[in-house]
Formats: sequence, structure tokens, C-alpha cells
Amino acid sequence: MTETTPQVQKMVELIAYQDGAVVSREIVSQPTGSVTLFAFDAEQGLSEHTAPFDALVHILDGEAEVTLSGTPHHLTAGEMIMMPADEPHALLALTPFKMLLVMIRS
Repeated sequence: MTETTPQVQKMVELIAYQDGAVVSREIVSQPTGSVTLFAFDAEQGLSEHTAPFDALVHILDGEAEVTLSGTPHHLTAGEMIMMPADEPHALLALTPFKMLLVMIRS
């Protein structure tokens, strides 16, 4: 068994922006869910799609437009939104932005 020492870290510093790209870094991966950091350069995004699980998006830095079932939501640092399972959603970086995505599988 491997022991780890707990570390205090700033989430926003665990991922960096890259010009013209979307970067992701998985922090936790378990059968019951995952936690992933994303960094989007301005005007980058994820096209409309669905996921079979509920997800929570928490904006850590910058501004994004999160569209849920055709309704756009403007989010800024410190704000979050729930994305229900099987609801179409898309993301667009209004400025470079970082987010934490928590997927709940059960």
C-alpha cells in the first residue's frame, strides 16, 4: 500500500493555458466519478454533446458561456452550474478560462 502526504494546492495553478488549445488534467478518477481541470484559450470550446452522468462545472478563472439545452449561461470565476445527465451542453471561452469539472457516475 502506498501512502501519500496530503498537500494544499491551488487548483487554478495545477493547469496552464496553451495558445489556441483546450488542455485537461484529470485529478481524480474513480468508478463513482471523476474530477478534471480544464484550461481553455479564448474562443476555444467544446461543441454540443451529451453525457450520461450529472456534472458540475466550477469556473476558476476567466469567463465562459455554458449552453444547456439551447440556453446560454454566462459564468465568471467563482461561479458554478450543474449539467444534468443526458442534457445537451456546450462550452465557449469568452476569455481564457479555467474550470473544474466534477462528473458523478453514481
